[in-house]
Amino acid sequence: MWLTLVYACTGGAALLYALYRWVIPAAVQYHGGLALVWHDVIVERVMDTLTQSTRPQRLLGAVQQNATRGDPRSVVKTIDQFCKHKEWAMNVGDEKGCILDSVVSELNPATVLELGTYCGYSTVRIASLLPPHARLITLEFNPHFAAVARQIIAWAGLQDKVLLVEGASGDWIPKMKEQFGVKTFDLVFLDHWKDRYLPDTKLMEECGLLRKGSVLLADNVVCPGTPDYLQYVRNSPRYNSQYFRSHLEYTKAEDGLEKSVFLG
Repeated sequence: MWLTLVYACTGGAALLYALYRWVIPAAVQYHGGLALVWHDVIVERVMDTLTQSTRPQRLLGAVQQNATRGDPRSVVKTIDQFCKHKEWAMNVGDEKGCILDSVVSELNPATVLELGTYCGYSTVRIASLLPPHARLITLEFNPHFAAVARQIIAWAGLQDKVLLVEGASGDWIPKMKEQFGVKTFDLVFLDHWKDRYLPDTKLMEECGLLRKGSVLLADNVVCPGTPDYLQYVRNSPRYNSQYFRSHLEYTKAEDGLEKSVFLG
């Protein structure tokens, strides 16, 4: 009887592990909403409880253990490997990251604003491609995320090229010119709260932070989605907008980036 019980418990545990590790992740790969619920809610809470740490802390640990200090590409590669094989995280990801890289390289911007730092993945990608003396200001509302991002940015050796500012985008955007001496931004990367994309874009317009030719690049415009923002930039005579189809980070679910050139 005891042997039967042991076998049953062992088999049940093996089944649960298989479901958790392989079956469910494979099943949600093609559905963005389910993937977000599974990875960004259920798995994150389970891992936080089991490890008594947070996902950003675990990601930072992977960088410190596996990435070469002072090598931005090594940091990016390490985070991608962690998110693919260990624990998913909502960075822009490797596939959309290549689109981000191409936009940055094409523009060669002198002033960049990033809305939503999270753990610093996209910050590292952008900063590593900027020309000398370029400025990257990145805003992060969550102080815990900001603390981790600072360490990852420093590990990549890019702390001198990045100014990380903590606080709400709606509070800081009107202060950009006064606090940081910024006239306009050549590139703005939107990757924060999706319901802030449109109001923050209009706020940047009102504050004169966009010049003719400034580029807005918005992530996650399909999943989780930013329909009001897309309607605005695609129909406003002030923008020339283009969609780059891709996939939600580290999945097969459709997502993409919207590149919008400000026409003045």
